[in-house]
Amino acid sequence: MTDLTEIASPVLGTLDDAGRATLFTDARTANSFAPTPVSDAELSAIWDLAKWAPTAGNSQPLRILYVRTDEGRERLLTHMNEGNRAKTASAPAVAVLAVDTRFHEHIPALLPFRPEMKDAFDADAELRTRTGTFNATLQAGYFILAVRAHGLAAGPMAGFDAAGIDADFFPDGRWHSILVVNIGHPGTNPWFGRLPRLGHEDAVRWE
Repeated sequence: MTDLTEIASPVLGTLDDAGRATLFTDARTANSFAPTPVSDAELSAIWDLAKWAPTAGNSQPLRILYVRTDEGRERLLTHMNEGNRAKTASAPAVAVLAVDTRFHEHIPALLPFRPEMKDAFDADAELRTRTGTFNATLQAGYFILAVRAHGLAAGPMAGFDAAGIDADFFPDGRWHSILVVNIGHPGTNPWFGRLPRLGHEDAVRWE
């Protein structure tokens, strides 16, 4: 028997001004950090929020390595560009964001109505690389927003030796690093001056 009951369209909520400021208009890249610790529970909560944002085919290729021990920090610092080492050294926690080159192995669980996509990705290395890189990069943006949503400052950096990090921390070759994110509470003079943003006339077209 067919259920003909009408289901009302969902009404989506909106963030208030404070929420928008936390995620966007007041959010800044932190360049110094206070010594306040960041707990394992806080770091776990970041992923528990970020994982819900969309990816193509629910592929979810982003992987996260949290570097928190002194030994791990010293190893990571050797791969950071000189201008970024002090920032990474001062952050209570550091996340190395990476793409899982074998992300498609999870497709049967993540996309149960299209399990054959695993075989399609397995047979096409170029498609697998393109899909994994784009969607992991997309998820890196979600990750930064999730850090901010938990009241923490993020300091994302691309200035590092990716091949060196991969050889040191991901020697099996499956994960490839794409971004390093310092995480913590802002320290003394943490922000650079706010830089301009493009207006509609330069960034938006209408048809």
